[in-house]
Amino acid sequence: MSAPTSSLTPPEGARPPVRHPDAPAPGELLGAHYDQCFGCGRDQAHGLHLETRAGEGVSVTAVFTVKAAHQGAPGLAHGGVLATALDETIGSLSWVLRTIAVTGRLETDYVLPVPVDTELHLDARVTAVHGRKIYGTATGRIGAPDGPVAVRANALFIEVKVDHFIENGRDTEIRAALEDPDQVRVARAFEVNP
Repeated sequence: MSAPTSSLTPPEGARPPVRHPDAPAPGELLGAHYDQCFGCGRDQAHGLHLETRAGEGVSVTAVFTVKAAHQGAPGLAHGGVLATALDETIGSLSWVLRTIAVTGRLETDYVLPVPVDTELHLDARVTAVHGRKIYGTATGRIGAPDGPVAVRANALFIEVKVDHFIENGRDTEIRAALEDPDQVRVARAFEVNP
């Protein structure tokens, strides 16, 4: 009898990820995919305001500063906020793949507490692709890219079309996004993926 496999373990036949030829250059700031996004949006007063950059290969890096609004225990980041930072960073790999994907599963390990006013440096990469499934991993380090590991995650993302958001989002926000030329530009950029 063989050991059961996790939904986060790429299946046999999964292929290595390939950086899209039109992906942002390594070091390029990716910006927000949506201004109202809690992870990267500029218009969220208490959001994470992640600053994510394209990395080498199929990777990205991000930085965010834990603010008082992000705490769970006194003076420490809420675990859900840390999971959100990991999720947002892994999700930003879509920019490098030039595809639209949503979180299917996220498994988070909390290694060290993260104090308020700490800068968390995140690094994420795609490990494999199988059909519409994208497997990724991320690590968050305290204070510097080579600082102590505070959190890490493995994730499964599922490729979707922009219609996923149009069919499932709230009409008011969908209409506003479709009327915003910047949002339309971002959505169209991802639809070039064959």
